[in-house]
Amino acid sequence: MSNVITARRGHVLVVQLNRSEKRNAINFEMAEKLEEIWKDFEKDDELYVGIIAGSGGNFCAGADLGDLKNLMSRAMKPEGPLGFTRMILSKPVIAAISGYCVAGGLEIALWADFRIAEENAKFGFLERRFGVPLINGGTQRLPRIVGLGNALYLILTGKLISAREALEIGLVNEVVENGRALERAIEIAELIASYPQLALRNDRKSVYSGLGKPLKEALLIEAEIGVETLENGELYREAERFVKNGKGRHGKM
Repeated sequence: MSNVITARRGHVLVVQLNRSEKRNAINFEMAEKLEEIWKDFEKDDELYVGIIAGSGGNFCAGADLGDLKNLMSRAMKPEGPLGFTRMILSKPVIAAISGYCVAGGLEIALWADFRIAEENAKFGFLERRFGVPLINGGTQRLPRIVGLGNALYLILTGKLISAREALEIGLVNEVVENGRALERAIEIAELIASYPQLALRNDRKSVYSGLGKPLKEALLIEAEIGVETLENGELYREAERFVKNGKGRHGKM
């Protein structure tokens, strides 16, 4: 059976790491495959939202230390050692997390736009014990998500934290019952996929483009991207549907 499984659900792509005997640790072969999968996702006009998950009760234990030399041959590739963690996509991705989400697996979760975790999920940079550097975006994404102090605490101590602790610091966005993370991620992905896509993607682009910029500069970025959306005409088509048949009235999704 493949060590990475993909499934299409309408406009949603589910990518599942499938090496449960290794807690879904990623070897060179998987990294190459994941690079191809996410590049294809980006190019496919019929796919709107991606989900990344693990099999066998765990999300991902990061890089397979037994294949570290091969993986490090990818260290300076634009896509990153694990295959895709340096990719900047134009579409949203959700991480559905169960069990261990550690080391490079945590960096993969940080690559996603947001994270749904099961009650049994555990998070930490356990590679601290082995002198393996964070090289899949962890040092850059984690401070943006949880703040500098929380990020440095996790990066420097290598501490393992629970799903509830992760929720408290904003590392995850929802905690669900064990066995429900993927189901919940699919529910949210299908909701996102049901919206007009241009405005959604441009608003997402605006958020990322403005990060770290002075407010005045960031507001100009927002305005420029917003005008691109307005000029497309999607807004007016959707407004007409609202007027004619009440689509979206009273806050209905």
